[in-house]
Amino acid sequence: MNYWPLSIEKIDDGKRLKITFDNLSVFIISSEILRVESPSADVQGHGGPKKIVRNKEDVIIKTIETVGNYAIRIIFSDDHSSGIYTWELLYNFGINQKKILDNYHKSLQLIS
Repeated sequence: MNYWPLSIEKIDDGKRLKITFDNLSVFIISSEILRVESPSADVQGHGGPKKIVRNKEDVIIKTIETVGNYAIRIIFSDDHSSGIYTWELLYNFGINQKKILDNYHKSLQLIS
């Protein structure tokens, strides 16, 4: 993927992230998806199974930090901050957010 963000901003008091790419795609991604699908080792289970993170529908984005010229780090209201969100990952979230959120909600029902 060769798309680069032109702008990244938190909107709706941190409930969503708005990102515009250089191909003019604009995505508004919920903070819930960003938090429960965090690319951090503690969520993705590097070395073990992926962790299903619960009760994050009210989490908000506190701060966005750039990481080099390839990613951002998001600090959430629950103080989670270890995920590095690459441009490719954010683009994928933007394109597939409905499917990702649907799959997440299904997985919550399976473990309830």
